[in-house]
Amino acid sequence: MIFFVDFVPSQKIGEKSAIFVLSAYLREFSIPILAVKMKISTIAIGCDHAGFPHKESIIALLASKGIKVTDYGTNSLDSVDYPDFVHPVANDVEQGKVELGIVLCGSGNGVAITANKHQGIRAALCWMEEIAVLARQHNNANVLAIPVRYTAQEQALAIVEAFLNTDFEGGRHANRVNKISINQ
Repeated sequence: MIFFVDFVPSQKIGEKSAIFVLSAYLREFSIPILAVKMKISTIAIGCDHAGFPHKESIIALLASKGIKVTDYGTNSLDSVDYPDFVHPVANDVEQGKVELGIVLCGSGNGVAITANKHQGIRAALCWMEEIAVLARQHNNANVLAIPVRYTAQEQALAIVEAFLNTDFEGGRHANRVNKISINQ
């Protein structure tokens, strides 16, 4: 028997907790988790000065899909420190205020490292669509990190589309994802 579960995590418990509760419930009745399909309605975005050139086009894409975007900046090419814009995105995802986050910088590494300092975050550095798909399918990534200096705007939009349109497969991957956080 196969069950597919669609859910929008409540703001009270957040995605990580909702998946944990659902996983525990299904495990109790020996029901395997094969897929978790999220309905994306809210996303937080943040970037530094290097990430700024792609941010507005990504926000426009999300808005065209009816997704509410919380924009933490930056809003210019003036030099800034990326953690100032990434931590608020990661906090929103962790607290369940938004379903997903998108962070951008020149290499994508700084924003991914910063986001991944948060226990409830699984930020994936994606420079091609296939990596975004695998990050969602196998790792249940909840933050997308884009390296703006290595992705054209059209490519970045395609990566965002792939990230949004791919669901976590669950199954054997759920067990692995559940082992990522050291504070359980």
